[in-house]
Amino acid sequence: MRKASVTLLLATLLSLGGVSAWAKPPVVVELFTAQGCSPCGKANQIAADLTQRDDVLVLTYSVDYWDYLGWKDTFARPIFAERQRAYAKKFTLRDVPTPQVVVGGRVQASGAKAEAVEGLIRTAAKAPMNPPDMEFSGKTRVAVGSGPAPRGGGEVWMVRYDPRQQDIAVKRGDNRGQTLVHRNVVRELVRLGPWSGRPKLYRLPASTDADLRTVILVQGAKGGRVIGVLAETHEK
Repeated sequence: MRKASVTLLLATLLSLGGVSAWAKPPVVVELFTAQGCSPCGKANQIAADLTQRDDVLVLTYSVDYWDYLGWKDTFARPIFAERQRAYAKKFTLRDVPTPQVVVGGRVQASGAKAEAVEGLIRTAAKAPMNPPDMEFSGKTRVAVGSGPAPRGGGEVWMVRYDPRQQDIAVKRGDNRGQTLVHRNVVRELVRLGPWSGRPKLYRLPASTDADLRTVILVQGAKGGRVIGVLAETHEK
């Protein structure tokens, strides 16, 4: 009975139509940066400029492995570096480069090279996508429908980010004396669970900050390509 009820709820939710802010899923651009990394200031500005576009979703992750230079990144969390390492393994990189941009979970480049990033965005925008239907159920759950699962299975992630511009004055390390711009800073990253291609409900953790925006990503396991994006509507 419980299984039938869940199936009915999924069918009902997914028949209502999505609440995504985009008619077409945007290209997800993930920047891995650090306030103690000297070329990261340029990458941060490139990412900030991209946030003005409707066809791109920028997510800025601060990593902590540059903290040893004397400046502790104000936004870094270990899980962000773990995500970057998962991508590095998928891309068979010998190490994690900083700043790094990962586009659609498919390709990567230096985040400080605007032309390279733009080229990857154009390529990713043309790539075929067959995303599952996705729907928020209030503030506590999200439904992900059926669809072709990536080889090796899929994962569902919740990302909460701050869309406001934040300028951080760095007082030590390689960027001492500089002020770095930040936009779409990721503050929460939670793996909601696996996705096998069949409809499933996922419970969302409560948000502690009403100003953060919530995005759900469906992607291949352990750093695979992004195949689905759902944005929570946000009204002031």
